[in-house]
Amino acid sequence: MAGVRALRKLQFGRETTAGTAVAATTIWRGSGTIEDQREMATATEDVGVLMPPSRVYTARLQAGLALDEVEATFEQLPYILEMGMKSVGTGATADAGSGRVYAYDLGTTTANTIATYTIEGGDNQQAEVMEYSICRSFTLSGESGQAWMMSAELIGRQVATTSFTTSLALPTVEEILFPRTKLYIDTASGIGTTLKANTLLAASLNVKETGVAPVYTADGELYFSFHKTMGASATLEVTFEHDATAVAEIAAWRAGTERAVRLLATGSALTTAGTTHTTRKLIIDAWGRWEKFEKLDERDGNDVVTGTLRIGYSATAAQALEITVVNELSTLP
Repeated sequence: MAGVRALRKLQFGRETTAGTAVAATTIWRGSGTIEDQREMATATEDVGVLMPPSRVYTARLQAGLALDEVEATFEQLPYILEMGMKSVGTGATADAGSGRVYAYDLGTTTANTIATYTIEGGDNQQAEVMEYSICRSFTLSGESGQAWMMSAELIGRQVATTSFTTSLALPTVEEILFPRTKLYIDTASGIGTTLKANTLLAASLNVKETGVAPVYTADGELYFSFHKTMGASATLEVTFEHDATAVAEIAAWRAGTERAVRLLATGSALTTAGTTHTTRKLIIDAWGRWEKFEKLDERDGNDVVTGTLRIGYSATAAQALEITVVNELSTLP
């Protein structure tokens, strides 16, 4: 039977050695298709014909995968963070509860080790595989009345045909809901202290560059040899009610005051409540200065303003961006 759209899937497997393909261990509950990004070159030559000969060769191999925007979940968001921010793999036990804590930060003075993945994708007609998958950029965004959404740009070494790893169970996931998010804004040393109630309408974390990049060397292969972390770039957009909080943050923007912003989203109760964590959580902690505020806007007659925080290293906090996910997975499947 020819390929059917409904029979597409993506499957991930965590690599033990970067670039050594492994069998998949979980199904990605989202969408996207693997792209062969090999670079083809044509030789230039004068050989006495009006049309150039079909002399084409492969100059470089690369694979790409755009993970389409999909509802962010406590169980699968960590895969993106593992490939782009830091290798954690096993959730820490914070206290006596059943919660497991996955904490990711963008490296500041030293580069973090990341995890690489083998990814299988395709449909019932043909599966393809890309190894040494890393995350170049990702976005987390949400607004009132919806779930947080996640998307990412991944690259890998090369594309090859394969057969799907069989007998994988569809993982159970829980959506991270934006209405269950709270906003805190403080000075650099006191993140998560001051709740800003009844003002948050939308937010978007854009990690435009995780800093993780491939390095191509003349090493006997056409694909990249290894990766390096070479500096990240990220912004956080927040849409406020045009209220006292918005006015105060506009003043902080004009004064160039450093801000510490926390977005805390809670999910369902953990099977066993702990002292620190009683529910599933997503915590986004960002330090930086407001880069701009848009002019006064409106939503259905309601005045709003949107500020863009340029995330940067805080000497006070010794941090720039940290994302913490609490779920009940002892390890990522």
